[in-house]
This record gives sequence, C-alpha cells and structure tokens, in this order.
Amino acid sequence: MRLVTVAFALALAAPAAAQEVDLELVLLADASGSIDTDEIRFQRQGYAEAITDPSVLQAIADTAYGSIAVTYVEWAAADSQGVVVPWTVVADADSAQGFADALMGPPRMAYGRNAIGSALLAGKRLIEENEIDGWRKVIDFSGDSANNYSGPPIEAARAEVLASGITINALAILCRFCSGRAGGGANLEAIYEERIIGGPGAFVVTADDMESFADAVRRKLILEISGTVPGAPTVAAR
Repeated sequence: MRLVTVAFALALAAPAAAQEVDLELVLLADASGSIDTDEIRFQRQGYAEAITDPSVLQAIADTAYGSIAVTYVEWAAADSQGVVVPWTVVADADSAQGFADALMGPPRMAYGRNAIGSALLAGKRLIEENEIDGWRKVIDFSGDSANNYSGPPIEAARAEVLASGITINALAILCRFCSGRAGGGANLEAIYEERIIGGPGAFVVTADDMESFADAVRRKLILEISGTVPGAPTVAAR
C-alpha cells in the first residue's frame, strides 16, 4: 500500500507533458509611435480575418498534428511589449474564431519608439517559456521601418533568436494603411531581408496598400503554417 501511495504522489508531482503542435507562432505586430489607434485596430482586423480564412484553416488541418499554437504581441519601445492574445492552440474554425474574437477586444498594448531588438527577444522568451512543444518555432515580425532607438542592437538580438533554433519571418508594411503618410520606403523589404529575417526558409512578405495588407497576412500565415519555402526571400502579396 505504501508503494502505491508513493507512486501516486510522484505521479501527481510530475509536470504535465507539453502539448504538441506543428508550429509555435509569435505574431509580433508593430505598435510603435508611427502607428495610430485606428491603424492598430486595422492591423488586428487583418490578422483576425486571416486566421479564420478557409485557406489558412486548411493549411492548419494539413499539418502533421493538425494544430498550431499562436500568440499575438504588440511591440514598441524597449520596455513595451504587450501580449494581446496569449498562447492559443488553433485546430479548427471554432478555435480560430475564438482567437480572432480575443484579438479585437483589448486596448493598445505597447507604446513608444521602435526597439526591434527588444521585440525579437520578447518573442524568443514567449516561445521558450510556454508549455507547448512545437515541431517548428517562428517569430512573425511586422513593421513599417527598420529603426531601433533603444534596447539591444537588431544584429545581436537576431543572432540570439536564430541560435535558439527559431526562424524569423517579416511583413514589410510599405504604406501606412493608406493614411496618406509615408511608410518605411520602397527598400524596406530589402532591409528586412538583410537585417531581420533568418532561419530555414525565412522570407519577407510586402504590403503596399489596404487590400494587399490583408492578402499579405493571409499568404504569410499559409506559408508559415504549411512550412512551404517560397521561391524568393521576398514574396509580394497576391
């Protein structure tokens, strides 16, 4: 009886096994000073529509585990990265809709001038400290510039992320959601290719107007979820 009791106690004390999914995906969205409140909502809406799109759901269903884990984080200054939606396992239309609904509710979660290095390291911590075991691990970074006003240099942060086995992809926002203000410039995707993305199959998707933003997010998610390597490091939205 004592042996049974001890064994039972040890079983209770043992940590629960990590949930297995095909992909751990951090959606790291720009909320720096160049992004106003309406654009924050527009950006979230684009991701909410993409995660519930039938083509994205089919990509999830076609993975080895039939599920992914995703979290949405807004980034800005070195000390300002806010989790909008915590880690959520998405495996079907209902769980995708739950993620989308949760995305649209919270207030803006980050403020200040760009600190891209800090944002990348925050994404790394979220992957390393969760209780999920993903076959692949990706940080999906989006922004409208490559400025880094504080925090660690982009190069050092990027190297640390890549050394941990995490791939970094990027969405280069070339127009400010058609607000009439200049975005990061026509060469932003080339800068992101050189300074931010990295890891197996890493790529940049570009968006230069309101319609292409939604298409870019959807296409980017499909590539990341399916593990498909694009033919070139920069992929225009279609």
